[in-house]
Amino acid sequence: MAVTLPEAPHSAVETSRSRSKPPVPASGAWREDDDPGHRQFTDLGAFDLEAGGHLPAVRVAYETWGTLAPDGSNAVLVLHALTGDSHVTGDAGPGHVTAGWWSQMVGPGRPIDTDRYFVVAPNVLGGCQGTTGPSSTAQDGRPWGGRFPYVTTRDQVAVEIALTRALGIDSWQLVIGASMGGLRVLEWALLGPEAGIEVRTIAAIATTAQTGGDQIAWASPQLAAIRMDPRFRGGDYYGAADDDGPHTGLGIARQIAHTTYRTGYELDQRFGRLPQGGEDPFAGGRFAVQSYLDHHGDKLARRFDANSYVVLTESMLSHDLGRDRGGVEAALSQVTSRALVVAVDSDRLFPPGQSARLAQWLPRAEPLRIVTSDVGHDGFLVEADQMGPMVSEFLG
Repeated sequence: MAVTLPEAPHSAVETSRSRSKPPVPASGAWREDDDPGHRQFTDLGAFDLEAGGHLPAVRVAYETWGTLAPDGSNAVLVLHALTGDSHVTGDAGPGHVTAGWWSQMVGPGRPIDTDRYFVVAPNVLGGCQGTTGPSSTAQDGRPWGGRFPYVTTRDQVAVEIALTRALGIDSWQLVIGASMGGLRVLEWALLGPEAGIEVRTIAAIATTAQTGGDQIAWASPQLAAIRMDPRFRGGDYYGAADDDGPHTGLGIARQIAHTTYRTGYELDQRFGRLPQGGEDPFAGGRFAVQSYLDHHGDKLARRFDANSYVVLTESMLSHDLGRDRGGVEAALSQVTSRALVVAVDSDRLFPPGQSARLAQWLPRAEPLRIVTSDVGHDGFLVEADQMGPMVSEFLG
């Protein structure tokens, strides 16, 4: 029997979806002529990369808080996740389109107390907020774009080691990071001491020693969404007009990723099957959860760069602490730093079992700590009331 559906309430759908928004820039990257905000910059020279590429000049953008002790004993390195940057704490303002991503954890009187510690947060190699990446100007005067070479987690840490030396730091009291930042924390625990830089303690949060098939599977359609966007132009889109860049592909990639950052329980509780206000899913409208994902996709496209999303995602897929070190367990067993390992119980991007593996094989690891949260992977950002005491207690 045929079913007759109601006609689409076109005016309501159009009003809900297309409330006036400014055009989306071809790239949300920070560019050399933008306001630097609180960024500082250090030029580190040329780097040969693990996969065979070469960067003739690398610049790192970073921010600092607090004062380095005369004996250098109070330095803390904070490493951001995939779409983070050096602006760990502080307000939005000139040069910083968003407020600090971990302001509840870093600052005066916070668990990482900037009255006590000298905190350094670099933007990662391949990123888009001041450190050399695809949106940076190459030696021929054009953006790197699609020519930017493949970088690995180890390449990123090699650059951070060079920054550490440039800052005159020879010892980190703590190297801390979550998600993609946690991948670099683990590499720091091995590469830092090999380079003569002491790493006294590490905190690896919601992360893994080795990206596996599930993480690669989730990443694959994200990369495809960006590369299949006709406005991606093989990565060479920086001269495009507003609304003519690869924001559609980047937004879809973010939507896919965001479903791994949260949980089915949370999405059901918040949205369930509710339609977006004024829209009818039976007539071309969206469910509320679709609108939520659209919002996050649009938000990222306005502050991030599609090429950097590809480069950094691929660097995460390259991550294997055990590569050329006899396997993951052998590599973890070589770490001499005292370690805090934290998992989020509902994390479906880096499940708790992957953190348990770290806590089992790191020789000086504290017992695995668990953040209890309905939100999933993003619990390391959301549940500061749980994260804070864990880090404070660990630092002592």
